[in-house]
Amino acid sequence: MDLDTYRIAPDQPVHLADLDPDAPAGIDKDDALDQVADATDQLSELQERLYAEGRHKVLVVLQAIDTGGKDGAIRKVFGPLNPQGVRIASFKAPTGPELAHDYLWRIHRETPGTGEIVVFNRSHYEDVLVVRVHGLVPEERWRARYRHLVEFERMLAEEGTTIVKCFLHISRDEQRERLQARVDDPTKRWKFNPGDLEERARWDDYVAAFDEMLSRTSTAYAPWYVVPANRKWFRDLVISRLLVETLRNLDPRFPEADPSIVTTQIA
Repeated sequence: MDLDTYRIAPDQPVHLADLDPDAPAGIDKDDALDQVADATDQLSELQERLYAEGRHKVLVVLQAIDTGGKDGAIRKVFGPLNPQGVRIASFKAPTGPELAHDYLWRIHRETPGTGEIVVFNRSHYEDVLVVRVHGLVPEERWRARYRHLVEFERMLAEEGTTIVKCFLHISRDEQRERLQARVDDPTKRWKFNPGDLEERARWDDYVAAFDEMLSRTSTAYAPWYVVPANRKWFRDLVISRLLVETLRNLDPRFPEADPSIVTTQIA
């Protein structure tokens, strides 16, 4: 799999309508599931080294339209990892104290420390997505945030954070099926909110916002990957392989033990 296929180059125009949200033809589901299991095993070992070494910081950003599969990806890819070194940060509607600060205040305090992998379930990009679509601030204000976001990530990268951003791309028909599944399944109805239908009615507005976000904020140091996510198993394969490649490039290693420990005999 060539992961660069899904990477958005800096300043590359993006039109999600032209990108296929389905798994490529010829990919076998059972084989892909085996590859996901193998990749998560590798990721678990690499994450243990990362945590033990305590030198690198990794931030994974997951964005998607409603029902895009962020929660599922977190369960499948990050669930098997040691929770001591992995943290999930979810960003809902801002609280009163958060609204009293700049919009990046609540984001910055959740970024990873050394040895950590932090996964953002939604992120700082909500402030050029839902804020834009619902007109929560004037246009000139949210448009200035593209520059803020790029510079915020530049600062994180220059201070030692490796950033990987995944946009989970599903079709409108797939969203309809997933919403209907929530309605039809009594065990999933708790996930359904009537407001989801109001958001669905704004599909075109969200796609326009996603297009511009991806075009303007994918950089060499914090690239966006558009992950085909109609098929959950292929979504998990791309994300797990991407994370394995990212951690391999960091080459984390277990720290050298104190020589005195090597010769210690426990009575």
